Amino acid sequence: MNKSHTSKNRPVAVWLVLLAAAGTFALTMGVRQTMGLFLSALNTSTALGIGSISLAFAFGQLWWGLTQPFAGAVADRIGTGRVISLGVLLIAIGTFITPLMTSTAGLIFAIGVLAAGGAGMAGPSVLMAASTRLVPPEKRGLATGIVNAGGSFGQFAMAPIAIGLTAAVGWASAMQWLGVLVMLALPAVWVLKGNSKALAAQAAAVSGTKALSARQAIGQALATPSFRYLSLGFLVCGFHVAFLATHLPGVIAACGLPPEIGGWALAMIGLFNIVGSLAMGWAVGRWRMKSLLALLYATRGLAVLVFLLAPKTPAVMLVFAAVMGVTFLSTVPPTAGLVAKMFGTANMAMLFGIVMLSHQIGGFFGAFLGGYVFQATGSYDWVWYIDIVLAAGAALVNLPIREAKFVAHKKRADLATSP
Repeated sequence: MNKSHTSKNRPVAVWLVLLAAAGTFALTMGVRQTMGLFLSALNTSTALGIGSISLAFAFGQLWWGLTQPFAGAVADRIGTGRVISLGVLLIAIGTFITPLMTSTAGLIFAIGVLAAGGAGMAGPSVLMAASTRLVPPEKRGLATGIVNAGGSFGQFAMAPIAIGLTAAVGWASAMQWLGVLVMLALPAVWVLKGNSKALAAQAAAVSGTKALSARQAIGQALATPSFRYLSLGFLVCGFHVAFLATHLPGVIAACGLPPEIGGWALAMIGLFNIVGSLAMGWAVGRWRMKSLLALLYATRGLAVLVFLLAPKTPAVMLVFAAVMGVTFLSTVPPTAGLVAKMFGTANMAMLFGIVMLSHQIGGFFGAFLGGYVFQATGSYDWVWYIDIVLAAGAALVNLPIREAKFVAHKKRADLATSP
């Protein structure tokens, strides 16, 4: 009975699920990743200083990660649709009221609590888990790549939109219009609704074993060395991504280039991350995911080193942004794939949310140190040096990961989804 039901729904569900998940991620990620374009305007308007405003962005990085395990656990139990709808509304409210804030505490509340918390609820852990739950097992790698590419497309599309709106109506109204635009993600709620509770119960009934509780699943994951290695490498990814998203326009301004180059550099990162995400989604089914992650981190470190040695011209900036784009969030498909491979899909949103929390702890330091170091030294160079060392460490820490194809807890969680 389950087999016929699954087969009947798959032809429509696959493309519709991917459209809904990728579209949602495009809007939430696009709005969130363009906030760095407004950092200078916020500083001019509030006179709080780059360091204080960077603290608000850094708190947002951390809070985005902190919300994801809890949002994932709730989505796994009571439904993805409710979590996403609340998240989208919080992003809209937080983004809309940000221009009204005049203190560091106000910016932390608007950017760091409301907008970032909403983005965590309607973010990758919930969206990736919904995709892996609703598509056939053999298509999960490509599905996560497509969803991730949706976030990249959002960044590519939103950066020019933000620049155009700023020129037309000013930075404050431009930010508020972005808050309105993110609400276009709400129709996706009806496609992505549902949870993995029934799936876990069905798998337990088939296998004759009891489904893991949330606490048991977390304990099992944290006791697995490979899960810890994966999370540690993803922490470095968060440092790198948050620093670029928050401070790349400032890096470009510090090089004496026009501010428009900053917007186009962010757009290039988004555009080329589409290529990287789709390529990585295809590659995870053909090569070891831990090897792909090591390659991505090593490529980042080498690219930053070459960038530091190269002349800072508009062409160099855009080429550097393109290379960074290929590796920017293409770490997500193999990371999500490893979580699903090791632990199955029943607690996928929660467990991937824990990995994302590690990512965002790194993101906090990337966003905060960027502003702090620049304010203290007048240069971003030391942050780049740290980034190179961390990238090398992340490449190495992924190598000991064990990619066990069949483990008992994975069999229980995935049995019900097998055709």
